[in-house]
Amino acid sequence: MLEISAGDTAWVLTSAALVLLMTPGLALFYGGMVRAKGALNMIMMSFISMGTIGVLWILFGYSMAFGDSLGFSVPAGGFGKTSYVGLLGNPLNFAGLSQLMSPDAAAGTIPALAFVAFQACFAIITVAVISGAIADRASFGGWTMFTILWGIFVYFPVAGWVFSFDGFTGAGFHGGWIANWLGTIDLAGGTAIEINAGASALAIALVLGPRIGFGTKPMRPHNMTLVMLGAGLLWFGWLGFNSGSAVAANTTASLAWVNTLASGAAAMLSWLVVEKIRDDHPTSLGAASGVVAGLVAITPAAAAVSPIGAVVIGIAAGVGCAFAVGMKFRWGYDDSLDVVGVHFVGGVIGTLLIGFLADPAAPGAFGASGYLYGGGFDQLSRQAIAAAVVAVYAFTVSYAIGLVIKKTIGWRISSADELTGIDLTEHSEIGYDLSPVYYTNKVHRTLVMTKDDLVEPEKIGASK
Repeated sequence: MLEISAGDTAWVLTSAALVLLMTPGLALFYGGMVRAKGALNMIMMSFISMGTIGVLWILFGYSMAFGDSLGFSVPAGGFGKTSYVGLLGNPLNFAGLSQLMSPDAAAGTIPALAFVAFQACFAIITVAVISGAIADRASFGGWTMFTILWGIFVYFPVAGWVFSFDGFTGAGFHGGWIANWLGTIDLAGGTAIEINAGASALAIALVLGPRIGFGTKPMRPHNMTLVMLGAGLLWFGWLGFNSGSAVAANTTASLAWVNTLASGAAAMLSWLVVEKIRDDHPTSLGAASGVVAGLVAITPAAAAVSPIGAVVIGIAAGVGCAFAVGMKFRWGYDDSLDVVGVHFVGGVIGTLLIGFLADPAAPGAFGASGYLYGGGFDQLSRQAIAAAVVAVYAFTVSYAIGLVIKKTIGWRISSADELTGIDLTEHSEIGYDLSPVYYTNKVHRTLVMTKDDLVEPEKIGASK
């Protein structure tokens, strides 16, 4: 058994904290992109994922993803053994918790619980990403139920396929088929997170249908300051997201850090160039979206390509995603905040470009060579198979979950509630109190002004 490294442990726990911060960052990013009357609900959709997935991960999610597989060498291998139930262990003797708390319980050179913490934050942010596709029209109860069912039937098994390597989380444990059998390169989840979330977002957007006024009325972001702040927090957290996936403080982590910076920067620039040529105006929304597109695309490739390769991936993602976000208007699906156009398309771009740009000198390429390095199409075919299987599985199961929720507790809020504003109808709160407040010497008085009764401050005794 490898010796526990204090440095590796410190880095992975720090990375876990960075990844957890990404969810509030995403909440601000999404919250600023919707109209003012739905900002609070959008933020809550991210935060509730921290609650539901956080608890599920402790109860049995970790076991499903990283426990011993059922023994199949193909997709079913993502489902953990029923005799090993997450951190709580067997319900009769709680053996799992005792095992993970043991000083000898390790995942590589870090304590097993450090790996549990890091991967928990991955699960949370992946679910939260999907919420952007159904902004302004999904009931909070329906969304909450979706996070639970989607975690169990989609994320936990797919994470096992991609991230669970044989023997890594326990002696003799057999992991996922994509990680071990197919040989796909995916450092931090181009398939398990980006493609998985993007395909699922498309499915539930189709189940719910478009917002009232989609395609005919402007639905502009209400607060670009929040969007830019959220994008900055996402970029900050993504450095831990990708670098922490090395599960050690080493050259692999360092390369992933540099490539994460390079791809995000290149994608921002290329998106702005597209906007300038196409629309004559580079926008702050374009800059923020470009950064996220580049981060999405480099996620699977961060340790498998050179920094120049990362720049190429960023440029491709910035250009590709800038055009892809318009697909929803041509094809008629309402992906409110462009989860499909950025996360799905960006994830596909990054996953497939590994097949061209994988550098055998990069530590995360494991000796594989992309087409441009003389490796032929072998690695590209492995990347394509993983992307296609995850996309089909995620879309199919997510669509089924969406229909079940729609037919039972309900998904869509009423038209009247949607027009009034989802913040008020779902949470009995509003993101902004815009009522003017006038001050007297001792009493604060609030006026709710309408077109029928505007009252001058002087008439209620307000001091000048």
